[in-house]
Parts: sequence; structure tokens; C-alpha cells
Amino acid sequence: MKVTLNGTNVFGMPLPDFSKIGWPGVSGELAEQGFARARENYEKIKAASAEMTEAVRETYSSNARGATDYGLKVFEISNANAAAALDFFAHLVGSKSPSDVLTLSATQARKAFETASDQNKELWTLAQKLATESGEPIRKHFTKSLHPAG
Repeated sequence: MKVTLNGTNVFGMPLPDFSKIGWPGVSGELAEQGFARARENYEKIKAASAEMTEAVRETYSSNARGATDYGLKVFEISNANAAAALDFFAHLVGSKSPSDVLTLSATQARKAFETASDQNKELWTLAQKLATESGEPIRKHFTKSLHPAG
């Protein structure tokens, strides 16, 4: 929540002013200490909330980049697989004998298996990177809040 110059938060509500509240039976100094502590805790909570908002923003941004990279890789793989299939069918149509068809089919199956294996490794690497990068901002901010500098 942002505080504006006129002493209100972004919703236009005035900030709490505990100093004007009178408590019967409580000494002024004790009440002042309690109010000061409450104000300090309020500021800490407000700062922690801002930190978590920033962490979520960074996480969302990282996820968007990672998902885009992953999607582009899927398109690239799909394009390569379609080109390989069309190439195979072109060679298949040009075959002159059943043994040529069997040889071409066996070769294509081996290539397709090797290609799929390599493509799956690439996608797995991208997925791991996405998972790591998406959790990093929250981990960083959480660690920062647990171990404040100073």
C-alpha cells in the first residue's frame, strides 16, 4: 500500500493515528510505547507486503518469458518434424521396390526415435529452467525477509 503526501493510503483512507486515543487507567508513556510498537509493526507488515508483491511480479515476468521460450521450442520442433515427415513421404513415393520401402521405413523410424529423444531432452531442459527461474524470485525474497541485512 502506498502512502500519499497528504497522509492517506492509495485507497484514500487516512492512516491510523493512535496518539489521539485515550485509554483510561493506562499511563501515557506505556500507551505511547504500545502505539509506537504497533506503528512499527504496521510499517514492517507494509514493507513485507511490498516485497511479496515485487516477488510475485518478478515470478510472473519470469514465467511469461519461460513459457514463451518453451512454446517457441515446441513450434520449432513441430516444424522440423513436419519437414522430416514430408521428406520421408517424398522418398517413399519415389521408391522402386518393396525392399526400398522397408529400408526407408526402418531408417525413418530410427531417425524419428533419435530426433524425438533429442527433442524431449531439449524440452525437459527448458521445463527445468522454467521451474527453477519461476521459483527463484520468491525464494530470494523469502530468504531476504528471513535474514535481513544489517
